[in-house]
Amino acid sequence: MKSLIRLLLLLVTAVTCGFASAQPVTKIVVPFAAGGGTDVYVRLLASEITKAGVPVIVENKPGASGNIAADYVAKSRPDGHTVFVGTNSTMANNTVLFEKLPYDPLKDFVPVSHIGYQPMIIVARTDLPYGTLQEMVAYAKANPGKINRGSPGAGIISNLAPLMFERQAGIRTTHVPFNGDAPGLQALLSGSIDIHGTSITASLPHVQSGKIRVLGVMDHKRMSQVPNAPTFKEAGYDLEAYAWYALVAPAGTPREAVERLNKAVNDVLVREDFVAKAQAMGMEPRGGSPDDLGKYIRKEYDRWVPLLKKLELTKSTY
Repeated sequence: MKSLIRLLLLLVTAVTCGFASAQPVTKIVVPFAAGGGTDVYVRLLASEITKAGVPVIVENKPGASGNIAADYVAKSRPDGHTVFVGTNSTMANNTVLFEKLPYDPLKDFVPVSHIGYQPMIIVARTDLPYGTLQEMVAYAKANPGKINRGSPGAGIISNLAPLMFERQAGIRTTHVPFNGDAPGLQALLSGSIDIHGTSITASLPHVQSGKIRVLGVMDHKRMSQVPNAPTFKEAGYDLEAYAWYALVAPAGTPREAVERLNKAVNDVLVREDFVAKAQAMGMEPRGGSPDDLGKYIRKEYDRWVPLLKKLELTKSTY
């Protein structure tokens, strides 16, 4: 009899585990190649969400400035188990940079949750005759066109934000676009350019070595990685600009599925241990409700798309 009871208990345990393991897996589609900063952050988030009981995997679909991944998710089944890591480019800028997109960022997705952001910064060589934003502005006004400014690409936030700053400050630099952040930073280190618009992730090692300095941070607060670097607002310029990352799902995804994933994500984002790990890689966690994210995406769209149209940038120009 005891053997029979023991057998029944084992069967019940096996069935229970089977139901648990059969819980649908949520796939987060990243529009960048594996191993990059965004991919590493999303995988950290996915791992913690899975540990909390919501199975999540990450799939990389790089290419076409994120359009391949965005289109894939937009056309996926709206069941709450396929989501996309939306960015400034895929949710706004690409509508101008490409003649025709296979998806509509404002109609083909529903917001799930903000997951993080990176404030834009301007870094400079340490051998220049200016070491602050105010000194750089004064130098630029006294020496028109003498400052060469790099960026990882003409149509992305790392260029658009410095452009907005230049308009506020009443100066103009000579823009030198690169195919990515790494070659731009190498050009800065070699002396080919003077300043560079970027984020802290790739530039931090060079800042710590003393080869370059952060002139200003485009955030409402200073960064923990470079606490001595002032914000643009502290320097007298009303400017905040971020590379931001958010989860969005195909249009038609049930609200309950969206809210379930939103809760799982936000529960992780507020944990102190997770925040510490994220900041160590240059990312600032940011959560919030689906409605908050929807308003934010619309605001960013209305902010940057008109500027891009005014600049008449196209994908072929960078």
